[in-house]
Amino acid sequence: MAIEQIVLAQEAVEAVADYTPIGQGLAYGLAAIGPGLGIGHIVAAAIDASARQPELAGESRTTMFLGIAFTEALALIGFVLTFLL
Repeated sequence: MAIEQIVLAQEAVEAVADYTPIGQGLAYGLAAIGPGLGIGHIVAAAIDASARQPELAGESRTTMFLGIAFTEALALIGFVLTFLL
């Protein structure tokens, strides 16, 4: 009976290992949704700010790139976490 349980446990581990790439892809796909939406909002706000006050376009562009960099860092963290889990 103990040997049957060991064999069943090994089969379960092999079955889980087969689905690991699918799980990693889903995890990163879900982790990329937030930063993608965030970057869209940042760019939309920068365009809106440039349209309202064109003389401050350079300043808002700098702030936009900083916001994009910080938001993209979240996507990179999600990418790394998919391989660590």
